[in-house]
Amino acid sequence: MESESEMIPCFEFCKGGVALEEGSEEWKIMSKKVREACESHGCFILMSGDDDEIPKGLREQMLMEMKPLFDLPEETKKKHTSPKPYRSYTCKDPIIPLCESFGIDDAFHLPMAQHFTNLMWPQGNPSFCETLKSMSSKMLELSLFVLKMIVEGYGLPQHYTSEMEKIGSSSNLRLIKYNVPHKTSNDSETALLPHTDKSAITILCENEVKGLQVLSKSGKWTQLEIPQGGFAVLVGDILKAWSNGRVEAATHRVVMSGEKERYSFGYFAFPKDEMEIEVPSELVDNKNHPLRYHPFNYGEYFHYFASTLQENALEVFAGL
Repeated sequence: MESESEMIPCFEFCKGGVALEEGSEEWKIMSKKVREACESHGCFILMSGDDDEIPKGLREQMLMEMKPLFDLPEETKKKHTSPKPYRSYTCKDPIIPLCESFGIDDAFHLPMAQHFTNLMWPQGNPSFCETLKSMSSKMLELSLFVLKMIVEGYGLPQHYTSEMEKIGSSSNLRLIKYNVPHKTSNDSETALLPHTDKSAITILCENEVKGLQVLSKSGKWTQLEIPQGGFAVLVGDILKAWSNGRVEAATHRVVMSGEKERYSFGYFAFPKDEMEIEVPSELVDNKNHPLRYHPFNYGEYFHYFASTLQENALEVFAGL
């Protein structure tokens, strides 16, 4: 694996401690940079130091609150179940034995945060509940901010902004613990297999233990060095389809090495099941960018992927 992390763009959505104002010249310039990063790499690093984005203290609090959650007894953690794929508590999966995780839908709604918290701590845990809700709310705002930048970056009419709000209107916050790899002759162990996310975009945060890698267009794995206080923003299948394949869905994996456990959380922004994903006519150019995807229903697409685990699910399901 070749380290090329310096090639992955790193942005800061504030200048002199002041957040970018939507519609300003700085906003338009940054939107173009974000669009180009999503086209070239399918991802970028975002440094967040402004209280209007995601305060560093909240990020650290979320990571700190995760340890006692994963330290709960197995029978307690297994109470978190869902009929939807990738939501229930998972652990000891033979395919990804080092990984255990929870998926919590729309935790920015207080009742959803309370329900999960009370399931894990029947006696209550107000601190965890507030951190969970606050982090999800901040990540919701940030994900919509980035999606609006894509609209601006392509110079699309303003009415597509409301469509982007729908594309990122639902979410799943995944809390993940990666255990120390087994002692083998190999130095490292794949803890999460290569994949693209079925979201519009994903925002990822990690503790000091590295492991997130993305696949470059040249076929090389790039270690993402996320600075303290930073996040990785990854394009998912839905934004790739909506953009007519102009932006890349980042193929990524997690590789563990060393002696420390890795904690991370990811915010997956996606549409409601009933939404139809359709390429804007402005992004279709028969000469350079012919139509690549027919309109499709998000819920049907996700069900197709979950039932088949097809590696190139988007191309098979919606490609022309």
